[in-house]
Amino acid sequence: MPSAFLADRRLIRVSGTGAEEFLNNLITADVENLPQGEARASALLTPQGKILFDFLIARDGSDYLIETGAAELDALLRRLTMYKLRAPVDLKAEPVEGVSLFWNESAPEAGVKDGRFAKAGINLFRLPGASASGDVAAYDALRIEHGIAESGRDYALQDAFPHDVLMDVNDGVSFKKGCFVGQEVVSRMKHRGTARRRVVTVAGERELPATGTDITANGKPVGTLGTVCGTKALAIVRIDRIADALASGTPLLADNITVSVTLPVWSGISFPTVDPAQAEE
Repeated sequence: MPSAFLADRRLIRVSGTGAEEFLNNLITADVENLPQGEARASALLTPQGKILFDFLIARDGSDYLIETGAAELDALLRRLTMYKLRAPVDLKAEPVEGVSLFWNESAPEAGVKDGRFAKAGINLFRLPGASASGDVAAYDALRIEHGIAESGRDYALQDAFPHDVLMDVNDGVSFKKGCFVGQEVVSRMKHRGTARRRVVTVAGERELPATGTDITANGKPVGTLGTVCGTKALAIVRIDRIADALASGTPLLADNITVSVTLPVWSGISFPTVDPAQAEE
């Protein structure tokens, strides 16, 4: 059974009679309609609409569990506490350290299905604690194959909009539930179609350079490599600039290595159509 243990993941329990309303009015995902057994992508945004914290959220009976990075745990707890005010909500870090992953098999007891991978037709289950011992590189390869970006390795917090990392198409953002922090900005991007940065899978003709290397076209940056596994990587790119390069036949390079880029099929997103004559101007 393919598996991996992520030692750097932590959990926050949100409980109390006001937990659902508190979260639904604060974070990007629709927690009111979150089914049992699913971990859904979500984020807490800045007022300007950028991702301040990203995480997965799942129900645990009448409570909610937020899975976040160990480095962000304390700061996220403080931020949630700041918003709590007098709401009947309790917030606490769970004592468990790390999260185990299992994929392409039946659900383990107490596991929740990762909704991001479900969009790509992959059954990946997340379970608190160290019950898996598989190689993390296998999980990274799976993320790269299906365009699942995560902060820290693929983008920096406070430097990306939800659209940039496909939260608008993986149920990470609800455009129907009403207000949440940063909602006005991300809704405007949705309705005006102004999102230009997207996650892609990158394939190189040989082993790719390190995370953080620019992807260029005619010497101009069009994106940046994130997680790298051999000849494959994730990147967040400007899809309009990629479209121009494709239309004009301009090679895409990462440190002088020729690369190709592919948008995740499950996302339903495609590169903009560009007139080749205009692209060459």
